[in-house]
Amino acid sequence: MTALAIREAAPADVPTIARFVRALAEYEKLAHEARGTDADFHAAIFGTPQRAGCLVAEVDGEAAGIALYHWTFSTFLAKHGRWLEDLWVEPRFRRRGIARALFARLARDTLAEGGGRLAWNVLDWNTPAIATYDAMGAETLREWITRRLAGDALATLAKEAA
Repeated sequence: MTALAIREAAPADVPTIARFVRALAEYEKLAHEARGTDADFHAAIFGTPQRAGCLVAEVDGEAAGIALYHWTFSTFLAKHGRWLEDLWVEPRFRRRGIARALFARLARDTLAEGGGRLAWNVLDWNTPAIATYDAMGAETLREWITRRLAGDALATLAKEAA
């Protein structure tokens, strides 16, 4: 029998976290965007102020997956929540309920700290993930379109504030 454990990440997990994020970026065909270093992840998860958190899933003591998140705030609920930025389960550990266990822990922790939402994005072609989320009862927000400013566009707009 295999033992699954979900725990908060520790500083020693940073190389594994960075490796799993790069694996996810490659799976999503976005490896060219994955620039975070071990030092970047360490600062975000364990620095002051803490900017992100991470859960580690282990099977028989071996890292099998992660859920990297940060906090959000809903003005409509007047409550904070969590945004799941990255979820990764190593291919050889898939189909064992690890992703669902990570989501369950995120949900429990969100509610325990008084939060009102757990949200995330999924690529429209990632049908295995979408099926998992549908099975959990996740709502698809079809009327919302995610937008972002990054790189040169972010820097250009920021100059207007000077």
